[in-house]
Amino acid sequence: MRVALKECAWEPLGEDVLVLVDPREVITLGDEEGQVAALFAALDRGPCTVAELRGRLAETGVDLDEADVRAAIEALDSLGLVECESDRTLGDPDLDARHFSNLAFFGGFAGLDKPRADFVSKLRRSHVLVLGVGGGGSSLVQCLAGLGVGKLTLVDRDDVEPRNFARQFLYHHADIGRSKVECAAEWVRAYDPTIEVRAVDRWISGPEDLKDLLDGVDLVAGGLDGHPEAHLWVNEAAVRAGVPLVMGGMTRSQVNYYSVDPGRSACVQCDWSDRPALDEPTAAGFVERNRAKLVLQNTLIAPIAMQIGSLLAYEALRYLTGFEPPQAAGAFIKVDLRNGLTPERQPFTVDPHCRVCGR
Repeated sequence: MRVALKECAWEPLGEDVLVLVDPREVITLGDEEGQVAALFAALDRGPCTVAELRGRLAETGVDLDEADVRAAIEALDSLGLVECESDRTLGDPDLDARHFSNLAFFGGFAGLDKPRADFVSKLRRSHVLVLGVGGGGSSLVQCLAGLGVGKLTLVDRDDVEPRNFARQFLYHHADIGRSKVECAAEWVRAYDPTIEVRAVDRWISGPEDLKDLLDGVDLVAGGLDGHPEAHLWVNEAAVRAGVPLVMGGMTRSQVNYYSVDPGRSACVQCDWSDRPALDEPTAAGFVERNRAKLVLQNTLIAPIAMQIGSLLAYEALRYLTGFEPPQAAGAFIKVDLRNGLTPERQPFTVDPHCRVCGR
C-alpha cells in the first residue's frame, strides 16, 4: 500500500507543527525533536510505501524502525490526514472527471481503511425509490442524480401544470399536461445516461401499492401528499421490507424531515401512537380533528423546495455510503421559517408494542 498525504497545509512553529485541513480548525502536533515536520516533508514528496517513507526519513537524519513508521502513519490516519493512493480515484478518467467534486467531498471522510472512491462506488451501485417528483421531490431527484446514484425508481401520478413552475425545475412549459414521472425520468436520462431510471405512474393508496417496488431497493426517499396517512403507509411498507426511509415536506411555517432505520430506530407508527385522541377536548385534540380538513394553498416556493430536496438527499447520502451516521433516524428535524430557518430535533415517541416495527 502506498500512503498519500491528504490535501492540507502544514508548517513548523516553535516546538509544534500546525496542520490546516479546514479553515475552522487548526491541528497542533507537538514536535520537540522535529520528527513530525520531517514526516510531513517526506510525505509531501508524494505517495510512498512504509519502506520508502522510512528511507526518506533516514535521508534527513531521522532513523526510525518500521514499527515506528507504521505507528506514525496510524497516528496521522486517526487525524484524517492520510489515505491509500490507489483509492483516491475511480480508476477511469471519465468517471473521475464526472465525480470530481464527489471524490473531493469524501476526501474529508476518507482514511486508510475508508477510501474516498469506495463512497462514490457505493452510490453508483445504489438503488433509490423516490416517492413524489413534485415540490421537494423534483429537487431530490436532481441531487441524487448529481451524487451519481446508479438506479432510480420514480413514482408519481400527477401531470405537469403551470402552477408547478414556481418550484419544480425538472419540467418545461412544453411538458404541460404530460406525466410528471415520465418527464422526470427523461430529465435524468439526459442529465446522466449512465443512471438507470424507471418511471412508475401510480397512485399510492396503501402499503400494498409499494410492495412490488421495494425489491432490490437500498433506500426510500421523498414525500407523498393527498392523504393524511400516506406517510404511515410508506413507513409500514419500508419497515416491513427492512429498507431505510427518508421523508419530508412543509407546513405553512415549517420544513420538516425524518428518517427511519429499520431495526435500529423508532418508526413513524411509534410516534403516531402518541397523537392526541380526536375527541380530546384540548387544543391538541382540536388540531388533530381538523388537520385533514385544513385546506391550504401550496406555499412551497423555490428556495424552500430546494432546501427540502437537499436535506433529504444529504440524509440519504448518510444511509447509502455510511460516511457518517444518519442524523434524523427516529426523529423529526424541523426547520422553522418564522425563526430564521432554525432547526430543531424532536425524537419520535418510542412505542415498545408498535405493530409495525415490533419494538
